[in-house]
Amino acid sequence: MHGTGVLKLVPVDPQQASDAQVIGRIASGDRNALAELYARYHRPLFRYLCQLTPDRGLAEEILQDTLVAAWRGAAGYEGRASVHAWLLGIARRQAHNSLRRRGLAVADPETLDDLVDSDPAPEDRLVARAGREELARAISTLAPIHREVLVLSFMQGLSYGEIARVLGVPEGTVKSRLSNAKRALRGAVTSRREDEL
Repeated sequence: MHGTGVLKLVPVDPQQASDAQVIGRIASGDRNALAELYARYHRPLFRYLCQLTPDRGLAEEILQDTLVAAWRGAAGYEGRASVHAWLLGIARRQAHNSLRRRGLAVADPETLDDLVDSDPAPEDRLVARAGREELARAISTLAPIHREVLVLSFMQGLSYGEIARVLGVPEGTVKSRLSNAKRALRGAVTSRREDEL
């Protein structure tokens, strides 16, 4: 008698499958697929890039560089990360390269990763209570490394694993950065509230 193995079906995210097909078409040289990818992701990519640079014109330029890099690198996409996370990783590299070429400051991750995580609970409560506009204003005042991890987590909705792939760091580092960013965010919101009194 032959073994009766059970075939386990892994659920496929339809968006991810569709995105992967678009990347495959881009790898084959289909320019319409690149336009489709742009239509799907230009808004979240642009929002992310605006967090990395205060210059909207530069963010737009970096977005175009990101799409060119995605066009050139589509054949190398292996599906280990979602297309969204893959594109954010490309955008991040393009932004950092562009900022360095222009002599603009790029966050130094080494200076912030070793901070001790003491009490994340108050930050979580504050974020839950704060309004969207209040958070956006506070986030804009944070160090670039804090803004980046908050944007990837809250605004882009990436998991720790996806953020780790975008940033090129271990998942534990992402958790540490996010905790430190929440603590900095709490300080920024509290400071703004005190200033308004």
